Amino acid sequence: MIAAVALGFVAMLGMMLAGLPIAVSMAVVGIVGGISAYGLPFMNSIAPVVWGVHNDNLLTSIPLFVLMGELLLRSGIADRMFGALAVWLGRLPGGLLHTNIGCSALFAATSGSSVATAATVGTVALPSLHRRGYSMSMSLGSIAAGGTLGILIPPSVNMIVYGSLTDTSIGQLFIAGLIPGLLLTGIFMLWIAAYALLTGNTQREAEVPLRERIHALKDLIAPGVVFMVVMGSLYTGVATTTESAALGLMCALFFTWRSGKLNWALLENCFIQTARTSGMILLVMTAAFILNLAIGLTGVAEAMTEWVTSFGLSATAMLLILVVFYLSLGMFMDVMSMMVATIPITFPIVTALGVDPVWFGIFIVLMCELGLITPPVGMNLFVVHGIRPDRGSIRDAIVGALPFVVILLGFTLMLIAVPEVVTWLPEKLK
Repeated sequence: MIAAVALGFVAMLGMMLAGLPIAVSMAVVGIVGGISAYGLPFMNSIAPVVWGVHNDNLLTSIPLFVLMGELLLRSGIADRMFGALAVWLGRLPGGLLHTNIGCSALFAATSGSSVATAATVGTVALPSLHRRGYSMSMSLGSIAAGGTLGILIPPSVNMIVYGSLTDTSIGQLFIAGLIPGLLLTGIFMLWIAAYALLTGNTQREAEVPLRERIHALKDLIAPGVVFMVVMGSLYTGVATTTESAALGLMCALFFTWRSGKLNWALLENCFIQTARTSGMILLVMTAAFILNLAIGLTGVAEAMTEWVTSFGLSATAMLLILVVFYLSLGMFMDVMSMMVATIPITFPIVTALGVDPVWFGIFIVLMCELGLITPPVGMNLFVVHGIRPDRGSIRDAIVGALPFVVILLGFTLMLIAVPEVVTWLPEKLK
């Protein structure tokens, strides 16, 4: 059984590396494995599974959150948000590099997508940073790392996918990501300040009068209101996850209208991009549930759980092994691929060892964040490199991101040692 699992995983990884879409690779492994165990009657059980996946109201929140982020991006709200934060954070050692992190954190609270966060902040910030003579490696690294906050600070599409695959409360996952997200934002900014002071490159922006700084805060109202509406409606019990996404989308539409950018051309672009992103996610999830069906019917998860627990490993030891495992996968697989391909196996194992499902969701998200800035297939590295204003090498993005990789690893180890950082707030709000 263990040999069959290993063979299936290697085959799936091989198909992905060969260029086949993740959904195709997972579906092929699930179908072949199911037919091998049960014959052609296995195919009859796939249709109810696919129908059940796409008939889940929870998944409606994915296109709603994606569309909400698209509206805020294309309406220019993100641009003004960067300018507002620049006048407040630009005087810190490291100057506008802090604004990259702060803007990423704030946009993450309305986007739910790391790639969208990195692309948005990079498009706004990189030309200005280049003109002012900031280190290109630190500029690219801070934006790539700041983009990772998009799947940690709620709302997060990846948390919705995890919750759907493991039947974990989306609301609990969202609230669990708040404290780690804010802590990680602060640690990223501390590193930027420390780097600036240690290297003597303490670039600071010109002092802005207090009156102008206060006036700039108006540009933070839109993302702040959207975040409060989404999270407030969810945790006061006024709305479900999907309903809170719809409320947030209505707020985004209102602020887009107020900005004077609401027109059919903008809506068409937003709808097309949302359809592409949501279609990709839902296809991958459909394939994941087909694979889960094969895993469930063949008893693979139970066999793997028994095999791993037979070694007598503690929960901490297992999590440390998974850190190495996900770090290795992140060098070759994208975020969604890692999540849907491994959760059906790893989730039963860690929960059998007593790991909290909500905590493990944040752990998985952090591992996915590492994958976003880990070469050679770090999606955020390619995104920021693609929008840089000069013609430099991608080596700049890799070198700039490496310190943040170390920070993320250290932060993950800290959460393993002190899990209450994640679990305290969800338990208080139950």
